[in-house]
Amino acid sequence: MEKCPVCEIELKGRIDKKFCSLKCKSAHQYQKRKSEEDLYYKIDKQLKINRKLLKLYNKSGLSTIRKQKLIADGFDPNYFTHYWKNHKDQVYLFCYEYGFLDLKEKGKYVLITHQAYMNN
Repeated sequence: MEKCPVCEIELKGRIDKKFCSLKCKSAHQYQKRKSEEDLYYKIDKQLKINRKLLKLYNKSGLSTIRKQKLIADGFDPNYFTHYWKNHKDQVYLFCYEYGFLDLKEKGKYVLITHQAYMNN
């Protein structure tokens, strides 16, 4: 016999029945939706942290900071909203209106603020 995936009670009735009650069906749908939304909340939370840190350390509109300092404060460079490539083929990653360029050889990030000319 089949069992209810929520409460493990044996199912009675129709052969294609999946849940023992509407309560279990609802609980299953809630958990499924919640697990999908958790991913979105995690990504959104990290994007907000990244934006806050980029804003904090870039008061002048163009600055440089050590990678370790930014990462120690909770920054994760794997989360960004979009990118922009300049004429030197350097790729700036953005968290909303605040961007950063990874200077790999120096262990630093160049921080910038989005400008109108970057839209083209």
